[in-house]
Amino acid sequence: MGYQCKTCGAFHPERPTCFGFDAPTVVSQLSDADRERRVAISSDQCILDDEHFFILGTLDLPIQGSDEVIRWIAWSTLSRPNFERASELWDAEGRESEPPYSGWMSNRIPGFPDTLHVKILVHTQPLGCRPRLEVVEEGHLLRDAQRNGITCEKADELIHVAQFGEVADPQR
Repeated sequence: MGYQCKTCGAFHPERPTCFGFDAPTVVSQLSDADRERRVAISSDQCILDDEHFFILGTLDLPIQGSDEVIRWIAWSTLSRPNFERASELWDAEGRESEPPYSGWMSNRIPGFPDTLHVKILVHTQPLGCRPRLEVVEEGHLLRDAQRNGITCEKADELIHVAQFGEVADPQR
């Protein structure tokens, strides 16, 4: 499988399949001074104003007819109790047996109708793996894409949008 770049027109033998966000959208929109004053952020967790809690997880979209996925490394909200629980279990063997936490998507996934505040479940994974994000908002195209997979053509479109910021047709 490969990727036909819509910008240069060249065929690349491997698709870029992983994209991510440095911070939740609300944090990214802050000025540098506000961010310095109001945010505590690490590679996997973020706290805003000591009242908004976020965790970084993986959201996979399987590509139909292949073993490939388009992976988004994205942020989810967590309630304070769930954030504290996830932090308690951070280095614990067997943490993947923890029930999923409810959350809200905290980034906009390009190529889909607005994903900010879409309802998700955060599934804790074994040590060394980020939590898995499952879209559970009924009727959202991102939920359908995650459950049913996407075509190779849609994967190429999403890659293009992720790399170049061009808006794709969200109904596709």
